[in-house]
Amino acid sequence: MLTIEWSASEGWQAPLIKPFGNLSLHPACSSLHYAIQLFEGLKAFRGVDNQLRLFRPMLNMKRMSDTAKRACLPQSLGVKKAANALLYVILCPVGSYFNSQTDGLSLWADPKYTRAWKGGTGNYKMGGNYGCSLFAQYEAEDHGCQQVLWLYGEDHQITEAGTMNIFLHWINEDGEEELATPPLDGIILPGVTRQSILELTGKWGEFKVTERYLTMSQLCSALQQLRVKEAFGSGTACMICPIRHIVYQGENLHIPCQDKDSQLSSRIAKELTDIQHGRTPSDWTFLV
Repeated sequence: MLTIEWSASEGWQAPLIKPFGNLSLHPACSSLHYAIQLFEGLKAFRGVDNQLRLFRPMLNMKRMSDTAKRACLPQSLGVKKAANALLYVILCPVGSYFNSQTDGLSLWADPKYTRAWKGGTGNYKMGGNYGCSLFAQYEAEDHGCQQVLWLYGEDHQITEAGTMNIFLHWINEDGEEELATPPLDGIILPGVTRQSILELTGKWGEFKVTERYLTMSQLCSALQQLRVKEAFGSGTACMICPIRHIVYQGENLHIPCQDKDSQLSSRIAKELTDIQHGRTPSDWTFLV
């Protein structure tokens, strides 16, 4: 097999021809050629009692099973059925992925790029969903932003922020305090943290909690009318990540936030971490 290594510091190296019989993944593997692959990510938390806990792992297992069916795994690994598949697990220590962004995330919103579409695989955790998003991510960085705010359709529906689900805490058009997130309509990934936030805040009964379509025009109008309280992303890696700026159609939209000690995202994050670390008993965690 001809191999040529590349690094950012040294560029392309001299080509080598060497046997590939000892490789764990065959170079002709269809997961490389056709992105027939899936992955999952979940954390184990060391609690205040020094015990390790998994947070809602059965939701990850269900999502993995749903993705496997959509990807025809393990029954099919390519253009024809195969008898073998490879499942591997990587264990590694993980800190807070967005530690450097806790002061607020900046997003670049441009409808020319689409993360997912109806009838596609945006609601599954497939490798191809992420590879095709990298070019837009680089362009977001060129515009001084950290992530992409993915839009969809002619009305510029808000879908996801980077690789996170997105929530908007605002006073809606009817004058109601509302926590809203886009619905699972086939282009939104069913995040475990997303579902947990909806269930947790729904039990509080303090404000309206909805899954509804949100558009950039609605957000811009709400910002002009001072109806936006805060916006944040959610995911396994980041847990909760506040959003502070959105660059959209040449404008820098500033997303306000409540007082640091009272904002909704901080309250949600505390309640979830209390569960994950065993400070609050819950059937959402499983001892390892």
